[in-house]
Amino acid sequence: MEFIHRIEKMILPTVEALGFRLVQILFTGGRNPRLQIMAEHAETGRMSVDDCATISRAVSAVLDVEDPVAGNYALEISSPGIDRPLVRLEDFERFVGFDAKIETSRAIDGRKRFKGRLAEVKQGNVRIETKDQAIDLAFQDIDKAKLLLSDELIAASEGQRKQ
Repeated sequence: MEFIHRIEKMILPTVEALGFRLVQILFTGGRNPRLQIMAEHAETGRMSVDDCATISRAVSAVLDVEDPVAGNYALEISSPGIDRPLVRLEDFERFVGFDAKIETSRAIDGRKRFKGRLAEVKQGNVRIETKDQAIDLAFQDIDKAKLLLSDELIAASEGQRKQ
């Protein structure tokens, strides 16, 4: 995790200066290491192929100078997609009313995995309504979360593209 935070500190000013918001950074090592950077336009939330190329050129220059990754690796710039990861508290606020899948770092009511509708974000807690119950999850306990693809989400995304 420290490695990802170091990369974020290096590239964040560049990404933001270009008018984009950093969504998530992932690094997969092994035989073919890959550094994946997900971003979106700060105002519209959209991301085009040209936007990816712009960010790639700028971030590559920063990474070439800083050289945080030993050896060769592939740099991949992408949009978060419709069924995007939810990383920051603001992401949960933005997508209240949509379905999500959440994994927590510790068991809550005997469970670590929750699937349901994001109902509310209040005082650092994310409320999710599952089939059985509504449960408040402390944001700091959320390990991984993403939106679930639904007709509702697709319709909202298409409406955003038309604006």
